[in-house]
Amino acid sequence: MDTGTGYTAAGELLKALAAPLRIGIVTELAAGPRCVHELVDALHAPQPLISQHLRVLRGANVVRGARRGREIAYSLTDDHIARIVADAVSHAKEGGQ
Repeated sequence: MDTGTGYTAAGELLKALAAPLRIGIVTELAAGPRCVHELVDALHAPQPLISQHLRVLRGANVVRGARRGREIAYSLTDDHIARIVADAVSHAKEGGQ
């Protein structure tokens, strides 16, 4: 398959998003930057697990971090990512899994 078509990059992006908690993180970040403790509170997941998933999302260039005092505020690198996730969630809720 011709990797110049973007299929490989799209596949890598979808792989990075292929976890329910990562979808939750992207959904939270679509509303604006969040620190880890804010994601922990919003998603009711342990801090080490949130941090682990943020590492995956950072590695896939889905999120970026910016220092905010002693904390790091995470945000989406691109609005397209928020739309992809929102569309997938909406599609799943409609029963189109």
